[in-house]
Amino acid sequence: MNISQYEPQKNGLKWLFLDLNSYFASVEQQETPHLQGKPVAVLPMMTDSTCAIAASYEAKKFGIKTGTKIYEAKRLCPTLQCVLARHDIYVDYHHRILEATQHCLPVNKVWSIDEFDCLLLGKEREPAKAAALAGRIKQSIYDHVGSSIRCSIGIGPNSFLSKVATEIEKPDGLVILHPDDLPGRLLELQLTDLPGINIGMLKRLHKARITTMEALWNTSPKQCRAIWRSVQGERFWYWLHGYDVPYQETTPSMVGHSRVLDPDLRGAEATRQMARRLLFKACTRLRKKELHATHLTFKVGLVDGRYWLGTQSFSAMQDPFSILQHLDQLWEQMTYECHITSYHYKSRKMIFRKVSTLLHGLQDETAITDDLFTECLPTSKKKREKNEKLASAMDALRDKYQKEQVWLGVTPQTLAGHVGTKIAFSRIPDKDEFKY
Repeated sequence: MNISQYEPQKNGLKWLFLDLNSYFASVEQQETPHLQGKPVAVLPMMTDSTCAIAASYEAKKFGIKTGTKIYEAKRLCPTLQCVLARHDIYVDYHHRILEATQHCLPVNKVWSIDEFDCLLLGKEREPAKAAALAGRIKQSIYDHVGSSIRCSIGIGPNSFLSKVATEIEKPDGLVILHPDDLPGRLLELQLTDLPGINIGMLKRLHKARITTMEALWNTSPKQCRAIWRSVQGERFWYWLHGYDVPYQETTPSMVGHSRVLDPDLRGAEATRQMARRLLFKACTRLRKKELHATHLTFKVGLVDGRYWLGTQSFSAMQDPFSILQHLDQLWEQMTYECHITSYHYKSRKMIFRKVSTLLHGLQDETAITDDLFTECLPTSKKKREKNEKLASAMDALRDKYQKEQVWLGVTPQTLAGHVGTKIAFSRIPDKDEFKY
């Protein structure tokens, strides 16, 4: 790689990064006017034993943040307003915010539900014009989406530093990190304010006697490579110093869903139906991506603190009927090893807390090598073809009517109103995922 072509002085201010402030909580305040100006916590389920998945800035003033237990949050702030997460609405607002931004500047890449960047061109890279453009984006979001939706914008020589700049002033900040001024305001930050430095990486840095931003700035690319134990450390050094080294694109390696169970859905049979539902949704996403899976991992968490995890391997497939048979086998193995009896099925005793299904070992259809023995059995091949046609027919019905028309087994009725679909840091669900 010819690193000289990425030198910061050659490109100047090249990227604008937008980070939505307290996004989930802000959307709730926008949707429900009486919540505006009040401390708000967004919950995955309405119970004091859960954690906040988002907090408004009014709540943050009391020390409430993502991960704070709700019973503790209510102790810190007796007037706290708790609301149930509505992931479908957050996805809808996400698209509205993208549209409002693109009235001013094309969006280059969406990094998460509340983060994306834009490439600056020509005179847009001049500091005054870049700052004015950031102001127009903020105003466009205010006008087209709502007054409660605020964002911090960072501008810099690469997307990494532009993202870091959004951490310097929140909420509603605007920070420009010009390459000629580096390290500049970077020295105001803690090491963990930088993307890619978590608790584990912080321990490695401390072991290398790097405890401040200034010490990290004064390292070399080779030192960072040794600390990270990969070439990613070297890339990190160049990003930190303003080089616009491109990111490496990744391909999907797994598709899955997990859910912390509602209190009245923690019995054995309800949990089994939830696991089947989550897996069915994962299979639907798998087919939309035109991928096939070769492994299924099933995991449950029990209320007594135990966890059980099992995996099955199979020839590449994507239809839910075949894959659900493997889930049934894992369920039987789990009930035997965890001593789940018929009593647990008949009673409403709370047994399970969380359930997860994960499809991995993904393959594109062109890379699939059929299993010799399976393909030699006409009955197996015929059944597989029948399952695939049936799955395709169900997909066609869903696409035609824009909602699920046919489903397998019992659909659990959750407090959130949908099963499995939620926003993850690196994945934004499609809008139609909330319809099935």
